[in-house]
Amino acid sequence: MALPEPITALVAALNRLPGIGPRSAERIALHLVQSERADIKQLAEAIVRARERIQFCSICGALTEDSPCDICSDARRDGSVVCVVEQPVDIFSVEKSGTFHGKYHVLGGKISPLDGIEPEDLRISELEKRLAQEPIKEIVIALGTDVEGDATGYYLGKQLARPGLKITRIAHGLPAGTGLEFADELTLSRALEGRREMN
Repeated sequence: MALPEPITALVAALNRLPGIGPRSAERIALHLVQSERADIKQLAEAIVRARERIQFCSICGALTEDSPCDICSDARRDGSVVCVVEQPVDIFSVEKSGTFHGKYHVLGGKISPLDGIEPEDLRISELEKRLAQEPIKEIVIALGTDVEGDATGYYLGKQLARPGLKITRIAHGLPAGTGLEFADELTLSRALEGRREMN
């Protein structure tokens, strides 16, 4: 027996979410249509409210309710060290390690010519503006260890090189071909502590 069209449409919508395959999407959809209306309304309102209230930080690109974000506004953070990450969610991963006390910069992706993503599509010019305006002495490149992450790190190392600026890359501990969201706190902590200068 085929599922009714509204359930099929809900399954298709859920299946577009990251980490949810067709079977999980179907299970979630069936659970939702059998739940209390009040619970579903509360869930829908929470999704809409989060989407309406969350924005990107005007300085670093993090997800925040107020811009600039709490990290950029925190005078206790070390403004001389900036950790460059691919996506806003990577900030949460690094913060969980508890070892980084500087600030952040979100690129918004990685250089990937096959996917049509060139350097000008990323937030590199914003980072260069920050270098001119803020007392940054070290850039820590914390990108995944896949081909695109390596290429982006290499590009940043060449593009941002200037006297008095140290450019490092988190060194070891991250599995090849994965992103920061898959690394545990200890692995990330060791990778940050073992960062090395890029040549």
